[in-house]
Amino acid sequence: MHLPHQRGPLHDLADDPAAYDAVLADVVGQALARLTSEGSLENPAAIEDIGDTSLGITSLLGLAWQRTKDPRLPEALLRSLRFHLRERVFTEDNPGYPNLTVRNSGLPYARYVLAPGAHPIGDWPSTVWALLQAVNVVETADGLIHDELRYELVELAHGYWRWLTEVTVFNPQDAANQAIGCVVGGLMLARHLPSGEGESVRKRAMDLYLNEIRARRIRDRGAALPPEHGGAYDNNYGPISLSFLAQAHRVSGEEVFAEDGDALARYIDARLCGSGFDIGGPRYSEQHSAFEAVLGLRYFGRRIGADLGRYSGDTRWGRHAVGQDGGVDGHFAFMLVWQIQDTAGWHRTPRTEPVRHQLRAGTVTVSFDDRMTPSVIEAGGTVLVAAAVERRHGFGPVTDGFLLCRPMGAVRVRDHRSGDLAAKLVSKPVVGRDHVLRHVQSLYVSDGTRLWMTVVVERLDGERYLLAGMPYVVAEAGRFRRTGDLPPVASAGDVRLTHPRADVPDCFDARHDVTQQQAAFALALDPRGYGNPDEGWSHVRTTTALEAGPAPDAPEGLDVFAVRYGAGTEPLSVLCEHSAEGLTVRTEAFTAVLGGPDAHGEPELTLVRGARR
Repeated sequence: MHLPHQRGPLHDLADDPAAYDAVLADVVGQALARLTSEGSLENPAAIEDIGDTSLGITSLLGLAWQRTKDPRLPEALLRSLRFHLRERVFTEDNPGYPNLTVRNSGLPYARYVLAPGAHPIGDWPSTVWALLQAVNVVETADGLIHDELRYELVELAHGYWRWLTEVTVFNPQDAANQAIGCVVGGLMLARHLPSGEGESVRKRAMDLYLNEIRARRIRDRGAALPPEHGGAYDNNYGPISLSFLAQAHRVSGEEVFAEDGDALARYIDARLCGSGFDIGGPRYSEQHSAFEAVLGLRYFGRRIGADLGRYSGDTRWGRHAVGQDGGVDGHFAFMLVWQIQDTAGWHRTPRTEPVRHQLRAGTVTVSFDDRMTPSVIEAGGTVLVAAAVERRHGFGPVTDGFLLCRPMGAVRVRDHRSGDLAAKLVSKPVVGRDHVLRHVQSLYVSDGTRLWMTVVVERLDGERYLLAGMPYVVAEAGRFRRTGDLPPVASAGDVRLTHPRADVPDCFDARHDVTQQQAAFALALDPRGYGNPDEGWSHVRTTTALEAGPAPDAPEGLDVFAVRYGAGTEPLSVLCEHSAEGLTVRTEAFTAVLGGPDAHGEPELTLVRGARR
C-alpha cells in the first residue's frame, strides 16, 4: 500500500501563467455546466465545509474574467453571488453552537453544515473562509458588480468579521491556521471600508494576531510556532498557516508576519526529508495538504532560500478542493486566487548552511526532534521513523529494555563539513534504571547517498543494542510505499529486524497494511479529526525495530554501536580508539575525531575523507 495523502512534491506542479490559465479554464467549464437555476455553484456531493464553496468558485470566475474577459462569465458570476447572498447567509443563532458570547446578535455567519444544529462547531472556521471568499469576490469581480451589490457584499464581509471577533469566542478550536486566516480576512477587508472603519478593523486584526496568536506560540526544535490544535505543528495545517502568514505579509507589509513566517518555514525545512516525507501532528500526523500550502511554501521558500516545494502534498487537491464525485469544490478557493496572484516561482535548491535539527546531504536526511534524537532518517530510498521499546520512542542505546535517549542536561551539537561529507555530533547526558549518569555521543556522517551512525556510550550492563529505527516507507516515483522489510543497512555488530509478538492496538507491526496515523487515532482519546494522533502514538508500547548489536573491539569502558544506512555491498568496518586529540572513529569512508569540550563546554569534531591508518 502507499500513503494516501503524500503523493508528490508540490513544486512539481506547473505554476507558469499558461498552467494557471488551464486550471481556471477547467474550473470555468465545470462551473458553467454545474450552475443551477438558483445560481448555486456548490459541488452536489458536498455536505460538510459547504458554507464558502459556491462563493469560492464565484471568486475564481472573477479571476478568470480578469485574465480572459470571457463573455460567459459576468452573468454566471452575478447569479452565483446573488445565490450566496440569498441562500447561504445565516443570522439566527445555530442551535447548539457552544461558543457564543452574545446571543441573538443578528450578525451574519456561515455554516459548516446547512441543517440547523448539525455540527455547529465548524461554523467559526466556515465563517473565516466565507469572509476570505467574499473579500476576494470584491477584488476579482471589480468592474462586474454594480455599486449597490458591491456595498452589500462588503457589508456582509464586515458582518462576518464582527461575528468572528465580537459575538463568539475567538479561535475556539485553538487552530492557528483558522485564527491567522481570520486576521488575513480583517486585513483584506479593511482596505475596502471607509477610512475610519478600515483603520479600526486593521488595528483589531493586528491586536488579535499579536495578543491571541503570537503571544501564545509554542516552542519546538528551537522555533516559536503558532499553536495548532493544542500542539506546536501539524503536518496538514502547519503549511496552511504558512500560506496565511504569506498573504498577511503580502497585504499588510507588516514585518512581524515575515519574521514569523521565516521561523515557521525554517522549522518545516528542518523537518522535511529530501523526498518531502514528514510525519507528526496533533490533528493529522500523516495527512498532507496540497494547493492550500503552495503560497506559503513558495513565498517563504524564496525568502529563506530553501526548496520547501519538496513537501509531498496530496496532489488530488493539487490545484483546488475536489469533491467526492471528483469535481471541483470551491472550499478554500482563496488559496488558488492568491497563489496565482503571487507570480514569482519556487526556490528549488536546498539550504547549504548547517542547521541544528537536521543533517541533510544529497538524498540523505536526518531530522531531529526537540531532544536531538532522530525523528526520521531517510537514506537509500528508505525512510525510518522512531521505533518504540517498552513505551519509549526514539533512536539510541537500549540496555535491558530501557532506551537511553531522553537528555538529563544540556545537549551539545557540533556540525562539520569536509568535501562531500557532512557530519553532526550530538552529545547528551542520559540516566538509566541504575540512576547512573552516562554520556551518549552520536555521530552522523553522510556522503550524500549513505549515512553512517556511530553511537558511543560508557559500557552498559546486560543485554544491549542500538535501537536504529523502524523502516516505514520506501520512496518510489514520488509516492511512499509502506514497508516492514529490512532496509539496506550494514552494522559493525549483529543486526536484526524484530516485530511485535502481540497483535494488539499498542503494538505496531510495520508489515501490516496500517499507517502510523491510523494506529495513532486508534489509541487517541477522541476519534479521527478530533483526537490527537501524536498523543495516541505515544501510547504505542512496541514497534517493528531495527536493532544493531555492539561493535567488537570497543575501547575499554565503552560500548560502540555503528550502522550504515543505504546501498553498499562492502561490510561496515569501524575502529574506535583513544588518541591525543580525543576518540578517533575510523570507517571505510572517513576518519572522525571526537574531541573533548572546548572552553564553552562544546565538543570538538574533525572529519576527513578516507580511513586513516
